[in-house]
Amino acid sequence: MTKLTKRVIEGAENRDKPYFIFDEHLPGFCARIAPNGRRHYYAQYLRGKKTKRMPLGQHGIITTEQARDKAIAVMASVNDGNDPQAEKSQKRKEPTVADLAQRYMEEHVHVHCKPRTATGYQYNLNKRILPQLGGLRISEVTRKDIANFHHTFRDVPYEANRCLEMLSKMFNLAEMWGLRPDGTNPRRHIKKYPEKKRERYLSEAEMRRLGDVLDACEQDGSEHLSVINALRLLIMTGCRLGEIMTLKWDYIDYDEGCFRLPDSKTGAKTVYVGAAVTDLLQKIYEHPETPHPNPYVIYGTIALERWNDIQHQWRRIRSRAGIDDVRIHDLRHSFASMAVSSGQSLAMIGKLLGHTQVQTTARYAHLMSDTVKLAATDISSQIAAKLGNAQNMAENHSAA
Repeated sequence: MTKLTKRVIEGAENRDKPYFIFDEHLPGFCARIAPNGRRHYYAQYLRGKKTKRMPLGQHGIITTEQARDKAIAVMASVNDGNDPQAEKSQKRKEPTVADLAQRYMEEHVHVHCKPRTATGYQYNLNKRILPQLGGLRISEVTRKDIANFHHTFRDVPYEANRCLEMLSKMFNLAEMWGLRPDGTNPRRHIKKYPEKKRERYLSEAEMRRLGDVLDACEQDGSEHLSVINALRLLIMTGCRLGEIMTLKWDYIDYDEGCFRLPDSKTGAKTVYVGAAVTDLLQKIYEHPETPHPNPYVIYGTIALERWNDIQHQWRRIRSRAGIDDVRIHDLRHSFASMAVSSGQSLAMIGKLLGHTQVQTTARYAHLMSDTVKLAATDISSQIAAKLGNAQNMAENHSAA
């Protein structure tokens, strides 16, 4: 028995079999001397009738005093009735954030979200969340870990905020599944980055240029008819890209003038369209190049399949029309803008766009200012005219 020091540990002889040297000042603190010369520190304690040794680290990687401090913490935990070695073993078996992510995808995302949404979530997990947080134990993740992760992607605030909300949901589920104590979600109190909402709408001149380019593309054959028709339908209906790309002839109700979509971002819905749209659809159906019996309006080059993607073609077309900053989704915004300028109410616009929440349509409220000003001008002018006539009549009566 002696006090363990660096000199004592390094001076211990190597034997044919491993042996322990115990510290005389701290009961249970010891060092194991292996035949190959390696030295490891341990804290030995009694749990029930069983002797256990808790590894503290290898000599040379940690100092003797660091090992002593660890041993003191272990002995204090033992005195409180705990079993540090069993707890450490249990912790090794604890699921990681990567395990939580897999369960989150299987039991929540694939059950409650659409396939395209699930694909986006899986991308964020693989490319952003798991490389930085995947190896951490679920119980070990702190608010600092989440804040540092969020800060890492400060240059792409939209993506950073989407990942932050994914993590929030994941740790809410971890609490529900009993993997973390209630009320310990580490995402709490972390402020999202400001997001600048894009508000790009086609002007009347830009809309005319786009129409001219689409006509020219059809005439010169520079773009496939499906691409041209998809863009025309997008701007004339205000539908989302996926709704038009998956539109089938069976979904069209010509008598009612609507699309009856069995599925969309907000579930099954009916999209009412004007006569110009049904005329365009009839023209597409009767065009000699339209393959029958392909079920899709925006047909592809493979029999019975739809066209998959128009992003590359759109970049060429928008450049030709001089509107390089316009995204495909901005065509939907332009439809809403045109509805506002024609005097439609926000409630009606929400109905046309298929919004389920008033707040979603409210982003177009500021566009109504010009229409409201015109209405105010018209009404006030009428009232002023009547007031002027009444005043003239009163003056004439007074003069008489």
